[in-house]
Amino acid sequence: MIISAPEPEDSPPLRLRPTLAWMLRDPARIIACGFGSGLIRPAPGTWGTLFGWGTFVLFAPFVQDSWRLGVVALAFVVGVFACGRAGRDLGIVDHGGFVWDEVVAIWLVLVLVPQDWPAQLAAFLVFRLFDILKPQPIRYFDAKLKSGFGVMFDDLLAAFYTLLVFALHARIFAHG
Repeated sequence: MIISAPEPEDSPPLRLRPTLAWMLRDPARIIACGFGSGLIRPAPGTWGTLFGWGTFVLFAPFVQDSWRLGVVALAFVVGVFACGRAGRDLGIVDHGGFVWDEVVAIWLVLVLVPQDWPAQLAAFLVFRLFDILKPQPIRYFDAKLKSGFGVMFDDLLAAFYTLLVFALHARIFAHG
């Protein structure tokens, strides 16, 4: 029989993959992991984005339009701290299970696109495409910024590209 010592609370798990137990030990980890959505496999980024979409739809009626961008900005700042701390705790700066960046980025997109299901679905799909493909300069910043800010920033760029697609679509297909 092999007996191992319990893992110290602050040490990273041996598998270097966030677990539910690891996540629940610290509020920053809970936030970084998108309240558990980042623990779902496969495609944790997609699950995190779906969590973001769902929470946007759930809470949007209770947040005034004029406050939504402020909520997104505050969530971004919280994410810089939470993802930075969780990355230090895990020993991996930008682990795929850290999905708060997707949550905040899709909130930003959803605040600024039309508030109907087809537009929100298109926003989800276009954002995921940019987040997965990481066209320049997203790929550059993803590789160079190794911090909580870096984790959050590359998804902000994917959100910008998504909003650019929406703006170009509106411009090209504008009536009148």
